Amino acid sequence: MKKYIIAASLLMGFVSLSASGFAQARTPHVRARQERQQGRIAQGVKSGELTARETAHLEMREAKIQHDKKEAKADGVVTAQERRKLNREQNRASRAIYRQKHDGQDRN
Repeated sequence: MKKYIIAASLLMGFVSLSASGFAQARTPHVRARQERQQGRIAQGVKSGELTARETAHLEMREAKIQHDKKEAKADGVVTAQERRKLNREQNRASRAIYRQKHDGQDRN
C-alpha cells in the first residue's frame, strides 16, 4: 500500500512540475536582445561615446522594457500583441542607443 501512495505522490509531483513548465511564458528573443542592448550601452560608456545623462536615459528605457516584459508574463501567456509591443519598444531603444552613441558628445 505504501508503494502505491509513494508512486502516486511522485506521479502527481512530476505532473505538477511539467504543467508549471508549460504555463510559463517564455521570451527568449526579448531577453537576448536586452542583453545585447545592455552590452551596447556598456561599450558606449567605456568608450566615452555616452554621457552620464544619456546613459541614465537609456537605462531607464531598458528598465521600462523589463517591467513591461514582467507584466506580459504575469498571467502566464505572452500574447502576440504583447510581443509586438515589446519588439516596438526594443526597436525604439535600439535607435536611441545608436543616436546617442553617434551624436558627437563626449563624456567629461
